[in-house]
Amino acid sequence: MVSNVQFPKYPLSFPEVKEVPHREHKAYKVRSKIFVTHNAKENRCCMLLSREEQPLFCMIDEKLIYPVPNKWGNHGWTLVNLKAIKKDLLLEVLTAAYCNVAPKHLAEPFLRDIESF
Repeated sequence: MVSNVQFPKYPLSFPEVKEVPHREHKAYKVRSKIFVTHNAKENRCCMLLSREEQPLFCMIDEKLIYPVPNKWGNHGWTLVNLKAIKKDLLLEVLTAAYCNVAPKHLAEPFLRDIESF
């Protein structure tokens, strides 16, 4: 489980990420692009995965990680249940989302880490 208090430190640990308001939630951006939003009321987050990554992460456990149930889900936006996910898996999904929107020079070190698995 990842609490609402703990969650912000994870996206903020990536280079050049800023927390900004997004409707009634918080969003985390690198440069001007959102890669994750945090819904504290429902203790979940929504992040942008590629069309290839989304089904792979959802296969782990569809109660933990699942596409947004509308057109946004078809574009890679994926919900993550923070009440049940383990920190290591959350960090893996966040890393993928960050790398999808970060400039190449910021994403490269994380991509090398992912490829080494």
